[in-house]
Amino acid sequence: MIITLREVAKASGVHPSAASRALNDRTRNLVNDEVAARIIAEAERLGYRPDTAAAALRSGRSRLVGALVPGIANPVFTPILAGAVAALAREQFALIVADPGRDGDAAFDMVQELAARRVEGLMLATALGLPDPCIELARARNIPYVLINRGLPGLASVVPDNAMGIRLVLNHLRGLGHRRIGYVSGFAHLIADTVRSECFELHMHAAGLDADLVEQAHSFDRAGGQAATRALLARAPEMTALVCGNDLIAAGAYDAAREMGISVPDRLSITGFNDLPLMDLMAPPLTTVRVDFHRMGERAAEILLAELDQRSEPGAPRAMEAMLAELVVRGSTAPAPPAIAFVPSMAAGLAQPSVAS
Repeated sequence: MIITLREVAKASGVHPSAASRALNDRTRNLVNDEVAARIIAEAERLGYRPDTAAAALRSGRSRLVGALVPGIANPVFTPILAGAVAALAREQFALIVADPGRDGDAAFDMVQELAARRVEGLMLATALGLPDPCIELARARNIPYVLINRGLPGLASVVPDNAMGIRLVLNHLRGLGHRRIGYVSGFAHLIADTVRSECFELHMHAAGLDADLVEQAHSFDRAGGQAATRALLARAPEMTALVCGNDLIAAGAYDAAREMGISVPDRLSITGFNDLPLMDLMAPPLTTVRVDFHRMGERAAEILLAELDQRSEPGAPRAMEAMLAELVVRGSTAPAPPAIAFVPSMAAGLAQPSVAS
């Protein structure tokens, strides 16, 4: 049985308009404190829940925000969405999450569906570059938006500080004496990975080191990391440290090293990026760059809510905000080993290490 506002008002002995004001955080101050407390108590006793659809019709506002993420099972997006929900709930907004994967056509269709549901804003973790059909549609529908974990010039974006993260990792490895350092990237067309790759090359050159030990993974996951690391080690067996584009790639690098009989970190130091849950339980625990993804989602929602309040023109030039990166040193990095000589394995066709005298 659905309890109506009129029934709450009757039980409280007040007019429905007074009950409406008392049950709204924004207008509760217009009702006597004692009366408001009585109305709230009656609403809780009766199990009253506001009719959001009716409220939207009256106000012309849905108080809904849509979010597009390319893989809701990806552990990066769980804390981002949790942070967004927390910030939106403080302003009585709800979040609708859609997962188009990496299908651009599906993403466009989902934005159309969200627009049909009258979302007031969009949080996009799917943007890869400009022009982006989803962004163009949001502009055409006059729907404010913010990019999450993606950054594009002139658009409101909240991203990790990728440059700082790579700099911290390379400074750490160089401090341990590593000189032959490789990098396994993810998708070349992802903005975050492009920035990380460019920063790796820049800082290696600045340190007077070769930046040619780079391999692109076919997927931004463990399997992709394993295949790319295997290929890189076969090409450069003298490599002593490996920087990975994210933690899942790093997990794949562990698999490749184990498969090739290479000890981590005694023979090969490995680093990740993101500090996903359970990275401290890997064997050895992963040295990685920590990003506060919960705060990233929260901050993205705050930016969007501010734009909704101001009703500024969607797509107007906005700042890109970078979330602070922090290096978490664990057991997967160690001082560079002594000079290494390699002899091919006749049985497995893999480079087997031996310490040079």
